[in-house]
Amino acid sequence: MHFKYWSTSVLLSLCTSVFAQESFPIRGVVKDAHSFQPIEGASIIGEEAFAITSHDGTFQMNHLPQGTYTFKVSHLGYITDTITLSSSTTIAVLLEPSITFLDDIEIYSQKKNSKSRASPLISHMVSKSYMENNRENSLMQTLEKIPGVSTITIGSGNSKPVIRGLGFNRVVVVQNGIKHQAQQWGSDHGLEIDQYGVETIEIIKGPASLLYGSDAIAGVINIQAPEVPVPNSFSGSVHMLGETNNDLLGISTGVQGRKNTWFYRGRITYKDFGDYKVPTDQINYENYIFDLHDNYLRNTAGNEANLSASVGYVKDRIKSETFISNVNSKNGFFANAHGLEVRSSKIDYDASNRDVDFPFHKVNHFKVINSTTMFRGDHRFQIDLGFQNNHRAEYSEPAPHGYMPTPPNSKERIFDKNTYSFNLSDQISIGSRHKLSTGLTIEHQHNNIGGWGFLIPGFRSFNIGGFVFNDFEISRNFHLLAGLRYDYGRIHTDAYYDWFDSEVTTDQGIQNREFVQRSQDKKMRFDNISASVGVSYTHNNTSYKFNIGKSFRMPLANELASDGVNYHMYRYEKGNLNLDPEESYQLDIEIAHETPVFSVAVSPFLNLYSNYIYLNPTSNYHETLQIYEYSQSKVLRMGGELSASTLLFEKLRFEANAEFVYSKQTSGPKKDFGLPFSPPLSGNLMASYAFGDKLFFKSPTIGAEYRITAAQDEIVPPEKRTDAWQVLNLSLQSEVSFSNNKQPLQIRVKINNVLDTKYYNHTNYYRLIDIPEPGRNLSLSLTLPFGT
Repeated sequence: MHFKYWSTSVLLSLCTSVFAQESFPIRGVVKDAHSFQPIEGASIIGEEAFAITSHDGTFQMNHLPQGTYTFKVSHLGYITDTITLSSSTTIAVLLEPSITFLDDIEIYSQKKNSKSRASPLISHMVSKSYMENNRENSLMQTLEKIPGVSTITIGSGNSKPVIRGLGFNRVVVVQNGIKHQAQQWGSDHGLEIDQYGVETIEIIKGPASLLYGSDAIAGVINIQAPEVPVPNSFSGSVHMLGETNNDLLGISTGVQGRKNTWFYRGRITYKDFGDYKVPTDQINYENYIFDLHDNYLRNTAGNEANLSASVGYVKDRIKSETFISNVNSKNGFFANAHGLEVRSSKIDYDASNRDVDFPFHKVNHFKVINSTTMFRGDHRFQIDLGFQNNHRAEYSEPAPHGYMPTPPNSKERIFDKNTYSFNLSDQISIGSRHKLSTGLTIEHQHNNIGGWGFLIPGFRSFNIGGFVFNDFEISRNFHLLAGLRYDYGRIHTDAYYDWFDSEVTTDQGIQNREFVQRSQDKKMRFDNISASVGVSYTHNNTSYKFNIGKSFRMPLANELASDGVNYHMYRYEKGNLNLDPEESYQLDIEIAHETPVFSVAVSPFLNLYSNYIYLNPTSNYHETLQIYEYSQSKVLRMGGELSASTLLFEKLRFEANAEFVYSKQTSGPKKDFGLPFSPPLSGNLMASYAFGDKLFFKSPTIGAEYRITAAQDEIVPPEKRTDAWQVLNLSLQSEVSFSNNKQPLQIRVKINNVLDTKYYNHTNYYRLIDIPEPGRNLSLSLTLPFGT
């Protein structure tokens, strides 16, 4: 990206220069680089202070200790710039208007003098304009184009994050400074986060346990708080969405405003969708053929209703905001995937494609977070407090299974988890080159269970961790980051017995009937150390990053103590109380080169796991269900991402990326095999062309995306291989203005899977029962901004 800024230093009088040795102001103005018109509401954000430009584009920050400061200057519709200042300064910043397509994924490592470029962590920044221009059914489907990021998807709206082939509790999702904690160990529901309330996201690819503790062994999806509104302002937007594949209708409305020091936000979202279509009319399930009515995957309809609000206070050296959100959804599961009992069900699943019958689940996630930042001298304090309640209930048509008689009701499983979080950090500026950071994180979880079905026990867990790391600027273009972290955790699982008796054979061969115990009342403790050392170097338009470290992950309740049938995945899962914490030793490298018209980046990685935990498919069966057991083995993982883009004629852009993950077990019963559900080699070819203004259409842009994925032959028996596939997607987006309205209507039309291709994604579990990915889908979205 092309960044411009010019500045003029203003000499102060001798008397004021003496005082400035202790504190000084920074003043400036932000303007459009072409029209030189002032930009109101631009954000100037640094680690020590921040400001918002007024109506004439000016800003001022007072009482700053003497030193060197780096600020990020941003505004919607402009390319973000980074400036470095020292001593009392008046500065003028010229922002370049942005061309919004995939180039709005700002690669941190390609930004001169930016904080992320100085960090050895391999990270990407996803902008608000990218979110608006690439929005799909779920948050993670929106982020799928980013190299190294993929999803585990079930249905049309449920998807979970995967980074470099690892997902579930190996990827931490952070929202407004607090870890998002739900039932993320399950693969049959997505993130309980309203993506319409998300503006910017930082994605860290590779282990980040040093910063976020256990579970960040694969990477982090860091959903950042939106920018503070402009003083004396009110604004908002209405988003409307419609799709043809599942007849989805959705609307989301958000508002925000600010007087002087107090500001607020609010959003409400509702979506309703029917069964989605697949490009086949038959499903082969356990050698039983199910015919699909009009290609609908019966009982995959659902709805979602979300509400969020926040109130905040901002002044010279303090910012505090309290967020409240509630995400509620109801989703049906493909009826034929929940057991062959559906053949005798009296439910007419084909009567309507919008009703939700058994089996289905309801999920409600309530969250309260307070995030406070304070500046005191050379210190930057950050305090985050959070409470979350995740309530998930699964409902099934009562039917006997094995020794279990017909259940008394339809409540198969209930999970109810409360999570309390506390984060405290202090960043200390030591001179102009050292930034020492220390911190403490505490988290307590209490998970209760209910219903007549059992998969994982109730549990209580407590985790505490402390860290210290130092960011040392060896020179302007050469940075060193080193850190150490210690974490301690304990988990207490509850005992559980079946509510019905089963016939059991003792060691002496005697047949007895008893209530089988599924889990034990057991207390376990884990602790471990994370460490990392990395360097980054920038030379002209090329940046280099090198990072080595050790990270870990504590085993979870489902890995330790699961013992039951997961009908949604059509398997029987068994835990292992003898699991040790998962440890990883990693090497991450990134080399990136960027000019105004061309960029290329390569990011190889290497992981060595001494005791990787995975759900191993065995050759044994429980009744008709394949048994999967949690196991540990030594694992070698390597791979990387490659991306390139070029801009031709200022209107035509080509982009390409590829990602590859190789895994091999080097010990255990599956030695020399890979890992289950490992993603194959894949690539993405994209092109976009921006036309000139036509009538009331402003800069209409057409785009094409061609995704190519290789076959996956590196499987773990009895896992099945997946054939190669290719999918074509097309899009058209534009702003529509019928007058001199400063906030035009934004319109986007997209066709996914244009050729209605039948294909199977290796990381999606529905492929196990011969269900392909969704067929052709035409979507139309409208965004109408409003306000002063």
